[in-house]
Amino acid sequence: MKYPAVLERLLTPSRFAALGPGTPTTEVRATLADLDVPLPCRAGLYLYFDFLDESHEISQELHTPEGSMWHAIMHRREPDAANSKYWWRKVGTHRVLEQLREQSPALGSAFTTPDAFVDFCEHVRDTGTPDEDLAKRVQLLEWQLLFDFCWRKGKA
Repeated sequence: MKYPAVLERLLTPSRFAALGPGTPTTEVRATLADLDVPLPCRAGLYLYFDFLDESHEISQELHTPEGSMWHAIMHRREPDAANSKYWWRKVGTHRVLEQLREQSPALGSAFTTPDAFVDFCEHVRDTGTPDEDLAKRVQLLEWQLLFDFCWRKGKA
């Protein structure tokens, strides 16, 4: 998907975020704050650059399935598996989850459910194993699919 130039610059090259909280990319903080993007996209961008508190603040105010998804991903990375699973239950079924099930096999993963992925991330976080790398690739795909969905919905 094509985004405005400022977003393209921020998102290129893609980055594999930590499965845990990570370290905020402080040099993009001002740019993120100034972007004119739909709120769900803003929550996703803050999460992408490891600003979990900022992402959380926005996502908990979004009373939509997409807001619940950003909220669930943030808690998975926090890490707070039980809280993440709570927010995934609030999401229910969603087109992004269907796309993730369809596209994750190309990465070498069979994404089944958000709860199973939370458990997988809990198991492989900070192990330095190929499974941790796989989880990071699936997490990036998850982020890209959800961000694209939010972008299209917000610009419709």
